[in-house]
Amino acid sequence: MKEMNGIKIIGVDHGYGNIKTANTVTPTGIIQLDSKPTFTKNTLYFEGNYYLIGEGHKEYLPDKWNDNDNYIFTLMGIARELHREGMTSANVLLAVGLPLTWVDRQREEFRRYMLQNKNLSFQYEDKSYSVSIKDCRVFPQGYAAVVDYLKDMNGLNMLADIGNGTVNIMMINNCKPITTQSYTEKMGVNQCVKSASNAMMNKLGVTIDESIIQSMIRFGKADIDSEYSAVLRQAISEYADSIF
Repeated sequence: MKEMNGIKIIGVDHGYGNIKTANTVTPTGIIQLDSKPTFTKNTLYFEGNYYLIGEGHKEYLPDKWNDNDNYIFTLMGIARELHREGMTSANVLLAVGLPLTWVDRQREEFRRYMLQNKNLSFQYEDKSYSVSIKDCRVFPQGYAAVVDYLKDMNGLNMLADIGNGTVNIMMINNCKPITTQSYTEKMGVNQCVKSASNAMMNKLGVTIDESIIQSMIRFGKADIDSEYSAVLRQAISEYADSIF
């Protein structure tokens, strides 16, 4: 979290698989609860409703403002960043992102969505927060990873941002991004998980928990028999080939 003229700058990456801030990563599962839960970890209270965040993943939606989920995720991200600084109130400038080729079309809608309430009061994990949203800036996802290194990107380079829902590709030629050679494809890691799950059903007639597939993707191993492991490896390898 950065500060400029007394305003805290908080970046929130609204991925389909995980919500990221500078210092936190949280799965995008969200459940609205009927009453205050017994355990308040990862629970947010806002406008009379409790939300449990972090169990599972959000379904793919092409327009990220079509429901209230990403707004609730944003409040959680603000709370988690302020908590790290020992703060419960702040003036905040939000920095958020959209897939590369969606920015021009969706920037203003997403910005209005984030600015729907300028003054906010909410609770996260039973701690109360008071926040004033001063502005929101929308940036192309992935670009932030290379902007500080553009001066060294001589010749032809490629940025590949592989998320859970989408894959964003940007070509960079002699230190300059090429707008006409930027692409967003619905080929995120969730497609790999679905392919692996289908392969297990088609070849072995079994269903498998997503956490096992994720373990194989992330670490190359999982606590399963070698026959199952081989099927998962093959499906994951085919996904990787399709990305390349």
